[in-house]
Amino acid sequence: MATKENNETNTMISPETGETLTRGVRPFTVTYKGESMIVDLPGYYPPSGGEGVHVGDDMTVVDAALRILKEKIDGVPAPATIRRVRTKLKLSQREAGSLFKVGENAFDKYERGLIEPSGPTIQLMTLLEKHPELLDELR
Repeated sequence: MATKENNETNTMISPETGETLTRGVRPFTVTYKGESMIVDLPGYYPPSGGEGVHVGDDMTVVDAALRILKEKIDGVPAPATIRRVRTKLKLSQREAGSLFKVGENAFDKYERGLIEPSGPTIQLMTLLEKHPELLDELR
């Protein structure tokens, strides 16, 4: 069902209830394997405090929080961590993809959060972050 947005007043009509929703931010709890964090979730919300409508990039804050929790709990590096390690090693995305044998576009996808690196790739990244001198041996 289509929603109608009014960008001048930052309101929209709820497709479910017909009530006027106002653009705002509300706290939202993201939970992963028993660990939680609270994020400020943008959206269109009713004055009654009920459920909101999220459009466009609104949910990216939830995705980012989930990646932070996965990094903390499962050791799967978040996109920002992958970029930090790659730049610390002074590798372009293509060089890193070639060196790690994952394809020349893989690091672009990792850093945009489109896919997660495999276990062996994560282990190699972790090892090289701690011992960057091993980079020459891989080349």
